Amino acid sequence: MPSGGYRQPSSPAPVSGPGALSKRTDGGPGKQPVRAPSGGAYGERQELEQLQQGAALSATPGGDVGAPEPVDVTADLVGFGEPTQMPGEPVTAGADLGSGPGLEALGLPNQPDEDMKKLVAYLPVLEHMANQPGASKAARNLVRQLKGMA
Repeated sequence: MPSGGYRQPSSPAPVSGPGALSKRTDGGPGKQPVRAPSGGAYGERQELEQLQQGAALSATPGGDVGAPEPVDVTADLVGFGEPTQMPGEPVTAGADLGSGPGLEALGLPNQPDEDMKKLVAYLPVLEHMANQPGASKAARNLVRQLKGMA
């Protein structure tokens, strides 16, 4: 068992020198490290590592992307003291109260109704649940409402 003393590094140079004296310390071209993301399904990481080891990797490290350019999200905002940019449109436009068009102007489906229609398929199970001792009023009301839609 060796103790102390000089140990030759596995890479060509243990430390790079300054300027013209600099040498590669990563082992040279083709020695790019194998990179695989963490997570994923069982065995995927090992499979990705094996695929990378079997293929010749480029000498550039790649994969490391810098931060995206900052976006000014305040550019289109109008201050509270500023005049409106839509003088012909009421403040309540797009709301379900007041003057102007309401939510119907968006042409979106009534999502609660769509969800309830999908729950009708589960009516037998929900009915069984609502008939159990200790079932909540909400569960029984849900079953009544679904039966009214069916």
